[in-house]
Amino acid sequence: MSGHVDKPLRGIALTLTASVIFCVADTIAKKLAGELAIIQIAWTRYVVFVAMAFLLTTRIRGASFYVRAPKLQILRGLCLVCSGLLFVLGIRDVGLAEAATIGFIGPILVTFLSIPLLGEKVDARRWLALAGGMVGVLVVLRPGTGTFHPEGLYRVASALFWSVGVILTRRMTATERAETTMFWSAMTGFIVLSALIPFHFVSPTTRQLVLSAAQGVLSSLGQWLVIMSLRFTPVSVLAPYSYSQLLWMTIAGFLAFGVLPDEWTLVGAAIIVGSGLYTAQRERRGR
Repeated sequence: MSGHVDKPLRGIALTLTASVIFCVADTIAKKLAGELAIIQIAWTRYVVFVAMAFLLTTRIRGASFYVRAPKLQILRGLCLVCSGLLFVLGIRDVGLAEAATIGFIGPILVTFLSIPLLGEKVDARRWLALAGGMVGVLVVLRPGTGTFHPEGLYRVASALFWSVGVILTRRMTATERAETTMFWSAMTGFIVLSALIPFHFVSPTTRQLVLSAAQGVLSSLGQWLVIMSLRFTPVSVLAPYSYSQLLWMTIAGFLAFGVLPDEWTLVGAAIIVGSGLYTAQRERRGR
């Protein structure tokens, strides 16, 4: 199955479900980040990712693994693995809600990057919204103060790679099957991480192995839902619903680590979400 289908409610439902699943996977990753090397956590996840993607792809009739844009598929896979590594680095010493808030700059960056990558035009108002989003990130990070966490910059870089991945996904969903895209992304990340894992691997405990496998299953399922949601609904329509992740991350941070976001994180979140919602509204009007 390939091609865009106009079913916005289905796309929104898939996006909300993916947000919850990613929240659980990220909570597990944060727990593991204090015990295992980041490369090993990601590698174990990609072992599961490849296995699930392979099973899904082999169910397709015909040339299951054939793609029309292999370079874009590999580039998407590299963006995802870089985003994943940087994200885990970012949440290791930063609260889940704070990390999620910084990551909200992603939908705004999608609009910004659509200029060179999709040839779209961005008007002055959306440039102001982008600037507002960056101000929100600065409020959360608070550079130059005693509460500044340099690890938060990893989350900014993670959002940047994620944004490029979303744009590439949107470009390819009209011609590529979701299963095949998932497999190519999984294999790309697995090959990269397999070259690095010999320098970082330590024998995990049974608990760590189970948690790593669970994180891999959840992350893979989340990726699948994201790809499917972009087939049914444009990025600009889905963007506002991704902000529900702040709620899930806040709940997860409190239940798993007993941490709640401070007032400045909430102020920054309000600025970033407001900028993102405005950007999404402009995109819908443009469509």
